[in-house]
Amino acid sequence: MIGNLPYFAVAALVAFGLFGAIFGRNLVKIAVAVSLVEAATNLFIIALGYRSGGSIPVFTQAGGYADYMVLPTPQALTLTAIVIGMATTALLLSLIMLLYRHYGTLDVREIRRLRG
Repeated sequence: MIGNLPYFAVAALVAFGLFGAIFGRNLVKIAVAVSLVEAATNLFIIALGYRSGGSIPVFTQAGGYADYMVLPTPQALTLTAIVIGMATTALLLSLIMLLYRHYGTLDVREIRRLRG
């Protein structure tokens, strides 16, 4: 039904995120690029856990549908990854704020040149 579309979206998000993180000059844009890679990771975990025609694992009397139940582990891992990603993004943005206060710029080249 959805085929390989989520995997192509994951590849595109990772490519854009890595390109932005490697070639970005603005620290805020680099933080956004890192967030794109985190979103790609979450999408990849959810895409791996998808099962066409699967039912939720809440039912205890599943009968013959036990083979078509979806595992709740990918959803739990994704929720954990979202929380860790938010903490990482908050720490990264606070570091960017401190660097801006100290150097007065968000340009990576300027911060490398000043070093002090």
